[in-house]
Amino acid sequence: MPASSMGLPRTPTGFVSEQQRGYVATPGALEQIPVGSSQEQVLLVLGTPSTVATVDGEVFYYISQKAKKVMFLRPEIIDQRVLAVYFDPKDKRVTRIADYGLKDGKVFDFVSRTTPTGGQELSILGQFLNATQFNPTL
Repeated sequence: MPASSMGLPRTPTGFVSEQQRGYVATPGALEQIPVGSSQEQVLLVLGTPSTVATVDGEVFYYISQKAKKVMFLRPEIIDQRVLAVYFDPKDKRVTRIADYGLKDGKVFDFVSRTTPTGGQELSILGQFLNATQFNPTL
């Protein structure tokens, strides 16, 4: 056993806690809404979105944030995600799903493994993912 651990467990204790805020996807949820699904099916599977936008059609955004807090120190954000479900403006059917997060400081889609190009959508995602200042007393 390494001397630095002093025999103490390395699992989270009362001194360290993780907080999950926002949307938490259930396992297998995304498989239940393939491309072509209706808005109603998305709402049944994923629930009410955190916010809705109209950028070249309607988009449901499900926003989540995970933070680690050590005792009385300010929480440190360890993960942020934005699940985006895009709909065709005409028939309100799913055209694609993206799971955005930050990778190497850039917005990254963990589903298609790509970085979105510039434009209004990237600006909206950047605002979601860069809004890391929050009040820990909420």
